[in-house]
Amino acid sequence: MTNYQSVAGINTDKPLSQVSVVIPIYNGEADLPDLLNCLLAQTYPKDQVEYLLVDNNSSDRTLEILHKTAQNSPIAIHPLQENQIQSSYAARNRGIRTASSQIIAFTDADCRPQPQWLELLIQPFIDPEIVIVAGEVEALPGTTLLEKFADRENTLSQKHTLAHKFCAYGQTANLAIRRSAFLQSGLFRPYLTTGGDADICWRILQTNIGRLEFVPQAIVQHRHRDTFAQLIEQWRRYGRSNRYLHELHGAELMRQITLTECNYRFLRWLIKEVPPHMFKLLINQGSLLDLLNTPIGLLTARARSIGQEKAVLPENAQMIEWL
Repeated sequence: MTNYQSVAGINTDKPLSQVSVVIPIYNGEADLPDLLNCLLAQTYPKDQVEYLLVDNNSSDRTLEILHKTAQNSPIAIHPLQENQIQSSYAARNRGIRTASSQIIAFTDADCRPQPQWLELLIQPFIDPEIVIVAGEVEALPGTTLLEKFADRENTLSQKHTLAHKFCAYGQTANLAIRRSAFLQSGLFRPYLTTGGDADICWRILQTNIGRLEFVPQAIVQHRHRDTFAQLIEQWRRYGRSNRYLHELHGAELMRQITLTECNYRFLRWLIKEVPPHMFKLLINQGSLLDLLNTPIGLLTARARSIGQEKAVLPENAQMIEWL
């Protein structure tokens, strides 16, 4: 089901609204310097935006750094804490409850919003029919084999989630929602550990109070996973999300990828794909990524399948918090 529009051009001459930006953070000490620099570089008027940075029970210096930065920052940084529930969605709810604006934007600690991100993301709200706006998520430049694989597959792009067969949605890495939508549909499910961005968008859109728009020019950059352990966990989480959204909304499950199918496709790769790719490598007309693209793709597909198969929706994940 399609329930969004893509904005081809943005008019930034109209008056801008007050905005609250909510960012959940867990052990984000290493990410904070770059994130804060990106917030400082925003072209959105500084006196019209507040940044609610919510520490989710970090064990590093995240909270200390946030408090120190807030004391001398030229932008309005408000450090908050969510220590009762270990979930980024619970942390976002903490930020939403504190927010003073009618438009609430979201990104993550490991994202790098580009300078015009907020200015472009907020513009569609000039239309009162718009209740959700999604911007694009692009990859930070990567050098490892796995980063290049994910970049080739365009793994992080909102174009995948906006094309979801059940209903379009935007990832919270780059999303903005009217406060009034939370009043009618509820907040994030605080005990959900994955799939909460689809869940909140679908609940809002199913009330028929407005539309979702996509602004591809409103860009945040995000780091790809660069180890096999991180890559496997990422795709298993995608599989768990499939299961949770099936249980919560009836969304279709993905087809299971069996070990037998993986073995067959791997053998086919060895016989059909390896020889020509090896030849191209020898004459400097190919790349290691070209050679290994199929087995890495099999690894991610199998990880997602296992994640979906083994996932069990926690009983308390059914709960919705309200403003």
